[in-house]
Amino acid sequence: MPNLREIRRRIKSVKNTRQITKAMELVAASKMKKAQQAAISGRPYAALLAETLSHISSRIEELDHPFFKEREVKARGIIIVSTDRGLCGPLNGNLIREILNSKEEMKFVSVGRKGRQFLSRTNRDLLADFEIGDAVKYTKVKQLTEFMIDKYLSGEVDTVEVLYPRFVNVLTQAPSFGKLLPIIGLDAMITELRGKDSQPFETSKDDRNFVFEPDPISIFNDLLPLFVDRQVYQAILSARASEHSARMVAMKTAKDNASKLLDSLTLQFNKARQAAITQEILEIAAATSQG
Repeated sequence: MPNLREIRRRIKSVKNTRQITKAMELVAASKMKKAQQAAISGRPYAALLAETLSHISSRIEELDHPFFKEREVKARGIIIVSTDRGLCGPLNGNLIREILNSKEEMKFVSVGRKGRQFLSRTNRDLLADFEIGDAVKYTKVKQLTEFMIDKYLSGEVDTVEVLYPRFVNVLTQAPSFGKLLPIIGLDAMITELRGKDSQPFETSKDDRNFVFEPDPISIFNDLLPLFVDRQVYQAILSARASEHSARMVAMKTAKDNASKLLDSLTLQFNKARQAAITQEILEIAAATSQG
């Protein structure tokens, strides 16, 4: 049985750990609220942009744009959005499992240190690595999407997809593949933007006919890269909300486990101290009777 000094040392260590996990839980909760709000506020814009593209494409007789052309898939281009830090439960592990379960050839672009480390460790085809950080800047996301669009147009990859932990609610983060290129089924994409999240929203519908100047293809050349940028930006915002919520839950669980362990150690300490006092009393009584 451990002596009193060892138990006291363990109690002090567990108390310090509980304080650290509690502080990390509070920080993660604060960051999660901001990230969740950023992800939610960007959804109406992404859905409206998809609706605009759908509206324009329905009025073009012959739509001949490389972003809409399907081709034989020889290599999938995957943007994997992971975290830079750990202590967020199975979040990164679930993303890695999605990759391991796929048998197709993939070429990767990583966002986040954990994903990059996995790809390097397993000798995957890593095309590039982009550092986005907690504060997601649209300019950095644009550089990432421009890189992937160039790879798609050159034929190095036949699809462009984003793998990220989609934020469902505080307790649930679902690893999801979002297909970016080629663009297929804008209506289904709009429904997905509206229906997959916990807080649905509505955008105003406009049934007016539009006159395109200079021409629909020129408009598409400007809108389509913007649409891809926005989809990746939205995925990264959702991933950041997932990261902070997963870390908050993990730290709360660690704090609760530390509290349970502290109760057990305190009980063990009291028993050991009582046993030591009882033993000392017996020794004193025995010495007195002998005297």
